Amino acid sequence: MNVRYFQQITHQMRDVMNRDLGLITDGGFVIASNDNCISNTDLECVLSFTEDNIDTFTYNGFTYKPIVAMGKIDYIIFVKGDDSLARNYADILQVSFSSVKSLYDDKHDRLNFIKNFLLDNILPGDVLAKAAELHLSIEARRVVFLIQTEKITDFSALELVENMFPNKQSDFIVSVDENNIALVKELDNEPSLSELQTIAKNICNNINSEIMTSASVGIGTVVSNIKEIARSYKEARVALEVGKVFDDEKKILSYEDLGIGRLIYQLPTTLCELFLTEVFKKGSIEELDQEIIFTIQKFFENNLNVSETSRQLYVHRNTLVYRLDKIQKITGLDLRIFDQAIIFKVAMMVNKYLTSNTTKI
Repeated sequence: MNVRYFQQITHQMRDVMNRDLGLITDGGFVIASNDNCISNTDLECVLSFTEDNIDTFTYNGFTYKPIVAMGKIDYIIFVKGDDSLARNYADILQVSFSSVKSLYDDKHDRLNFIKNFLLDNILPGDVLAKAAELHLSIEARRVVFLIQTEKITDFSALELVENMFPNKQSDFIVSVDENNIALVKELDNEPSLSELQTIAKNICNNINSEIMTSASVGIGTVVSNIKEIARSYKEARVALEVGKVFDDEKKILSYEDLGIGRLIYQLPTTLCELFLTEVFKKGSIEELDQEIIFTIQKFFENNLNVSETSRQLYVHRNTLVYRLDKIQKITGLDLRIFDQAIIFKVAMMVNKYLTSNTTKI
């Protein structure tokens, strides 16, 4: 039972009925329009009495109405007064509280279902039956955004994302752990990758400006059946993990846009080590200083164009040619030849992947 929801309705009803009122939860917690209206002594007496009684009764100036669900008392409504009007008010409150509780329980059950499904705590064969039981749309376009904050927050990031996506019937925001929030968003049409990236960028910008912490967002692929959202979630997580290895400056990472990094990430480290020994001479990677690596990056960014790379590096064309010759002498690969440039690019990514694994250990 969510205390905040019921606290709001008790205050609203008190203003309408002009009487102190509230409810007592099954755990003995009092949610009241006036914090001092029920004493601890009265509370003990009421709880003791309702162990054997489920009828409406009056005690010490208040009318109490136990609400039973599945054979046990779910909560107890109370209204100040012991007259017939107090009984009528209790009946009205039963309708109001039951409606609010039903909506809350439904939402809570849906969120628990989504979270357990994302984390593989529900058998795949049970997904469709449970989704139908919770009145969730089976055939709908959805995508998972995994939002990762750099530091632990006091759930304000979760509340911020909830406010950004207020449609609780179709969008689900789940706290996966203290640093990760999963947004399962329903889509009206088939969005382009740039549209999904725009949504992710808005999330990052809001978290940055409102909570003063940096965030990264992984984007899974769009799925058309609810039983596939767990796959979209895993893809969003892989996008974040691969991004940390190969492009740690990017904050928006899409599974569809990972390229060859996704393939390398799934390879066994032993196979990666074997590939490096076959491609590079022993110790050749360690001989590449920061200036050479920066030159290589620019050369690849400019599609192996010598003239444009030398212009952007503010060096003479002959200087760049000298550096490329040096790289060929160290590694045995000529980056001006397309096939060898590809091998070098993949090899450097593999080396980066192995280095990241070593750092984790």
